[in-house]
Amino acid sequence: MDLLRSLPLGLYLEQPQTWLHKLDPRVKIAWLMSFLTSYSFATNEWRILLVVLLILFTLVAKIPRRVWQQQLGWLLTLTVLVLFIAAVSPDGLGVNYQPRLPANEQILAPKSNSPVPTPQPALSTKKYSYVLFHQGPVRITRRSLDLAVRLSTILFTVIYSTNLYLLTTAPEEITAAIESLMQPLRRLKLPVTEITLTLTLSLRFIPLVLEEVQNLIRSVMTRAINWKKLGLKGAVKVWMIVAERLLENLLLRADQMANAMMVRGFTSPNEHKVQWHELRLKRWDWFAIATLTLFWGVRVISGNKF
Repeated sequence: MDLLRSLPLGLYLEQPQTWLHKLDPRVKIAWLMSFLTSYSFATNEWRILLVVLLILFTLVAKIPRRVWQQQLGWLLTLTVLVLFIAAVSPDGLGVNYQPRLPANEQILAPKSNSPVPTPQPALSTKKYSYVLFHQGPVRITRRSLDLAVRLSTILFTVIYSTNLYLLTTAPEEITAAIESLMQPLRRLKLPVTEITLTLTLSLRFIPLVLEEVQNLIRSVMTRAINWKKLGLKGAVKVWMIVAERLLENLLLRADQMANAMMVRGFTSPNEHKVQWHELRLKRWDWFAIATLTLFWGVRVISGNKF
């Protein structure tokens, strides 16, 4: 069991270097926030378009299939399952839908013994049905389908857009971009460098956490514990011991990391300048910014729901 491979979400792909890797991290943050914010008050067509764009970015960037096949497959399976469950679930409207046209069409026809035919209002012949599908206990309405599309697309967009950003951006580049974007906050005397350093350490600490969890699970599996004989109380006691050991190991790793920083002379940002990453906008970055402007133009013109 290798958690670093079975749970690849959020890990950085060092090789091969795609064109997404070469973009400026600040531009990629702008694209990421655009995906996460343009979803609000948007039509379902726009939400589906975001999902299609994320998949196209993955394919056009030529990211190796071994990297995205498993996570994209599981995520698509989850979103389709959410789509189906939400579509067949009650839509939350406690009303019984009534068709706008009467069942007996003769009611609308004028009487034959009437001397002068009275003018009838023009009725639209366009067919409309609030219930899209009804077979036995399965009932899909327009509202339930709308809610299903909302839930499934936002689940895919939030998870996969963030994962794609972390997959093609190194932690040092992320912190450098965040520090660059937070420079105006220095006027408010906020510790920008300390915040970005904490973020870097937290990103670097995630693989250590997975490694410790993996080692503890392997240690439990190698002991061939008979869980049936232990019972529920015994199993809970064993896992509580494992959790306590995990906390101790993580605190030990954190203490070792702090000692390593102090030995290297890092006591404060004023005494030790942190060089994260050289940020410079290139030709492809300006093209991505122009494309992002076009993206928001299409969103404002045709993507609004109201």
